[in-house]
Amino acid sequence: MKFTLRQLEIFVAVSRTGSVSRAANTLFLSQSATSTALGELERQYNAQLFDRAGKSLKINEMGRQILPLAVELLDRAEDINNTLKGHQGYGLMKIGATLTIGNYLATLLVAEFLHLHPDSQIKLEVHNTSAIIQQISNYELDIGLIEGACHHPDIEVEKWMADELVVFCAPDNPLTNADNISMETLIKTPWILRESGSGTRETFDHAFHHYHAQLNIRLELEHTEAIKRAVESGLGIGCISRLALKDAFRRGSLVPIETPELDLKRYFYFLWHKKKFQTPSIREFLLLCRTITEGIERSDQVNLSKINQH
Repeated sequence: MKFTLRQLEIFVAVSRTGSVSRAANTLFLSQSATSTALGELERQYNAQLFDRAGKSLKINEMGRQILPLAVELLDRAEDINNTLKGHQGYGLMKIGATLTIGNYLATLLVAEFLHLHPDSQIKLEVHNTSAIIQQISNYELDIGLIEGACHHPDIEVEKWMADELVVFCAPDNPLTNADNISMETLIKTPWILRESGSGTRETFDHAFHHYHAQLNIRLELEHTEAIKRAVESGLGIGCISRLALKDAFRRGSLVPIETPELDLKRYFYFLWHKKKFQTPSIREFLLLCRTITEGIERSDQVNLSKINQH
């Protein structure tokens, strides 16, 4: 066997970043050492793994065949390393969550997992749906927890639980006490919405697909908390998950607007790459998520206070 784990690590880093210099930075190596190791790997087997275009490298067909095998081998090597060191945990697991899940569920689930497996390590990244899908497809994340649709051919999608968006406003907004609010009124009212590429925006756009060109979109924001603050200040009305609005509705700082004409239902999903080796930590974390949310009809019904009561 001619290759080394270090060479495979460099190959995977270059495939993820698309350049030797960026890969070197992620691995804390010099650019020359990174380039030399990658070149030596290709020369040893007389096989080109990347197509070169200037300083950028794009993984080719041979590289794509090797990538999932290299990622799996590195994952298994890390498990062996941890076992030999006497660690009882699972090692590092990289989880990506979209904003609603990341802010209101994932952090608590991660904390519970780390309580049960204290020697484990987790890196939790919060991005919108399109970014999480991209990272899963590029083997940068082990698991994705998303609130939007995913149709990527290389990604396995498992339905997790139901969620629902709700239109809401400040308590002093005239729509608060209005009955049978018309679609015309909703269209004309200023909206504060999530950005394109987010699962929340995708669900909203689908619900308004016949009227989207007529909508009065006043402000687009990347964070649900910012949207809530903007709506509270009277800038317009919003539409995000009931899960994110649970506490605000209970306090009365925001109020729901009934919109029976709109279909704002959706699901949360688990994602993983079809070719990625599922480590024991991945399987255990997914089992924890399923167990904690078992029997829950909708995300805002999850008893968050019962998670991580340690």
